[in-house]
Amino acid sequence: MYYGGYYGRFDYIQILLIAIPFLFCLLAQGLVKSRYSRFSKIANRRNITGAQAAFELLRSQGITNVRIEQTAGNLTDHYDPKANTIRLSEGVYNSTSIAAVGIACHEAGHACQYHCNYVPIKIRAFVIPMANIGSSIGLPLCIIGIIFTSFSFLFYVGIILYSAVFIFQLATLPVEFNASSRALKSIKQIGLLGEDEYGGAKKVLSAAALTYVASMSSSLLTLIRLLLIGGRKK
Repeated sequence: MYYGGYYGRFDYIQILLIAIPFLFCLLAQGLVKSRYSRFSKIANRRNITGAQAAFELLRSQGITNVRIEQTAGNLTDHYDPKANTIRLSEGVYNSTSIAAVGIACHEAGHACQYHCNYVPIKIRAFVIPMANIGSSIGLPLCIIGIIFTSFSFLFYVGIILYSAVFIFQLATLPVEFNASSRALKSIKQIGLLGEDEYGGAKKVLSAAALTYVASMSSSLLTLIRLLLIGGRKK
């Protein structure tokens, strides 16, 4: 195998570092789609919509200044801290499914994090600008530094920039896990779902959390792969 224009042998380590995160991401995405598809077809007994569930969770925490809006797309749900708005996708906002309640409450959990000044979410917000730069030019700089020896310093600049992507993904894990934890705790406390329905919401949120683990693992293994390539280039 001729790898990156420089290697003339079949490198199993490099193949594994590419294949493992790829397969992990496929598994995580498949699990999310499967569980969402299953529990989006089962209505909750209280017949509350995703928007109503998010509103009730916020109200239970004494939060009254967060707007809840519908946004286009599928699984495009998110909390916008700048606009102080929870935006729920078309399949969640007006849906009475178990999945909709779980997802809406997860986004409300993010609003709660900002309301109580949750430290990890501040760390993630601080890293975002550098991560955006790293995701766009980090890898190209590494490639240029590997190909052109006179610009080898760009490889290390690229590594530093791309490291911000990994730090961002790492900082995202506690933020997402905590939002789901808040959501599930509130679902139980204020009775948004029955005991037999709660497990469905938990499965949907657990699958979603796995996608963040997959993203973090992918960025970490990409960093390792780049360092190995850079080390062999010397």
